[in-house]
Amino acid sequence: MDRLNSKLYLQNCYIMKENERLRKKAQLLNQENQALLSELKQKLSKSTSSKAKANAAAAAGNNIPDLNLCSSSNPNATGSTS
Repeated sequence: MDRLNSKLYLQNCYIMKENERLRKKAQLLNQENQALLSELKQKLSKSTSSKAKANAAAAAGNNIPDLNLCSSSNPNATGSTS
């Protein structure tokens, strides 16, 4: 009976040691994951910001009035004396 208890005790110690090793490894992986996620969010934020600026610039460029459309809506603007 004492031999069985000693064997089980040693197995328990080994399991607890392995559990602690795995817990530390999981903690390091979690920290690395959080750092990578933060980096990805920053890159996406910069990318979204750049795209928003480009879209705003393109939209501003599209706001130039078409002078041909303006003159065709006013028949007297052609200079004809009908």
